[in-house]
Amino acid sequence: MKKILLLLSILVVSAFAAGADLGAGTKADELNVPAIVMFFLFVAGTLGITYWASKRTKSASDFYTAGGGITGTQNGTAIAGDYMSAASFLGITGAVYLNGYDGLIFSIGFLVGWPVILFMISEQLRNLGKYTFADVTAYRLQQKPVRILAALGSIAVVILYLIAQMVGSGKLIEILFGLDYEFAVVLVGMLMIAYVAFGGMLATTWVQIIKAILLLAGTTFMSIMVMAQFGFSFDELFRSAVEIHSKGEAIMSPGGLVSDPISAISLGIALMFGTAGLPHILMRFFTVADAKEARKSVFVATGLIGYFYILTFIMGFGAIVLVLGAEGGAYLAEDGVTLKGMNNMAAVWLAHAVGGDYFLGFISAVAFATILAVVSGLTLAGASAVSHDLYANAFANGKKVDEQKEMMVSKYATVAIGVAAIIFGIAFEKQNIAFVVALAFTIAASANFPVLFMSIFWKGLTTRGAVIGGYIGLISALVLVILGPVVWTSILGNAEAIVPYKFPAVFSVPLAFISIWFFSITDSSEDAKRCQDAFDAQDIRCQTGIGADGAVDH
Repeated sequence: MKKILLLLSILVVSAFAAGADLGAGTKADELNVPAIVMFFLFVAGTLGITYWASKRTKSASDFYTAGGGITGTQNGTAIAGDYMSAASFLGITGAVYLNGYDGLIFSIGFLVGWPVILFMISEQLRNLGKYTFADVTAYRLQQKPVRILAALGSIAVVILYLIAQMVGSGKLIEILFGLDYEFAVVLVGMLMIAYVAFGGMLATTWVQIIKAILLLAGTTFMSIMVMAQFGFSFDELFRSAVEIHSKGEAIMSPGGLVSDPISAISLGIALMFGTAGLPHILMRFFTVADAKEARKSVFVATGLIGYFYILTFIMGFGAIVLVLGAEGGAYLAEDGVTLKGMNNMAAVWLAHAVGGDYFLGFISAVAFATILAVVSGLTLAGASAVSHDLYANAFANGKKVDEQKEMMVSKYATVAIGVAAIIFGIAFEKQNIAFVVALAFTIAASANFPVLFMSIFWKGLTTRGAVIGGYIGLISALVLVILGPVVWTSILGNAEAIVPYKFPAVFSVPLAFISIWFFSITDSSEDAKRCQDAFDAQDIRCQTGIGADGAVDH
């Protein structure tokens, strides 16, 4: 294990050095030495954590849930680190930069899903589950069909989310470090495999905690520096932004991003219920000792995430004044004129405007750390779906699977997912990845959340209802997105979209719930009666924790 981790570390450093040499020869004006130095420090530190974690990862419980020994505060910080992705840091700041007040719709949408998790499912998840949310959905239903459905939904969300992160990481490193895009994507993939395969949940957790602390520290400093420029007066900040922005006073009003009610409601449903159906987020509730710590985790995560999203609002408006309004357009993108050119790089160049080259290097390294933390969590969730849900349960035919073999399958799955992420990341370089993120949340909201919610709270749920309804939610979400304006028009180049809405969750989520209900109430089989009879025992454990296994012996 030590030799393998050392070899992988050498390969990572060599790949980066080779790419940096190549980049220095072709893109010398883009090479950011402070960013590269800080990047190396972060990589060295996190690989050290992975080595430390690998010596403490002996069992399946250690690998999947860090032995249940993570505290609520630690877990909440790690959840925040997992959730505050590059899309949040770079994307939402860029959305505010482009659209002003309306850019905050994504912040609100991403945040409002957390009360759903806190008040409705976090405690129940910890009391009922073991390693993945499929443990909960299959608690009183037939194992094989339900776990296959949950695993397919999880893998679909993970892969789509990974594509967006890999493309984002490749572009970020290409621009900031002078690396070629392919080198950047391979580098992220190799590090991702190392963190998950060798360190499991323990290494992933601490990478996410460190990343969360660095990101919150960096964005807090940026926001303070922005507000200091305007005497800590929001009125002055907003007035200056209105004077500079081409949209004028329109940036202080809603309606710029989502103008029709159906799209607004649909986006809200996707972001809110999608959050409560993300496998890599749900998996984190099994890393704590009990339901109390699970609730504490969500409380801490909600506070940190909410605070972070407030900062993105300040940074977005600050970028309008200090980046867009910079004399001579020094911080504008390649076109040097339009707003669109700055989009996802607004936060990074704002860092340069308020802190110079070294702070730009720090924020660049933090942005890279952000991506690594998120892809590690995603990869672990995908690998767990393959090894625990499919291999150890769905296809075990009732036989007890050796833990070491299950962990080995998980590590093979980690490598496979990592390789797939690298391939897709390179293949999707030129594509608009906005639809990928929207599709991931829509699938999570349409396939994962309805089955999870109904399995916890509705006595009448049957295996047939869960499976048919879950597949209807999954397939309808895929079809509606493909026929929508982002994929059908922008990606496939057709003239007019068959479905006029970018976000179809307003249709696919109710369809999933109705299908689950209908195919359950019309099920008169013996299995349906068994599922319903088992609800009372499940509910007692769900609400009280009586019968839940201890943190050590999952």
